[in-house]
Amino acid sequence: MNILVILVPVSLVLSILGLLAFLWSISHRQYDDLEGDAWRILLDDEQIDDDRTDGQKTGN
Repeated sequence: MNILVILVPVSLVLSILGLLAFLWSISHRQYDDLEGDAWRILLDDEQIDDDRTDGQKTGN
């Protein structure tokens, strides 16, 4: 039972730190655009001109 004297305050401190980290992330707009980067990576590709003929293409 003596271990509870240590574990309860440690768990409370860790809980408060987790809550503060969550509140910080909300206040700094970390969750505003959840899908923007996912779409941006798909739309950011550039077209590559391929001047080789079909017989010269590398592949399987």
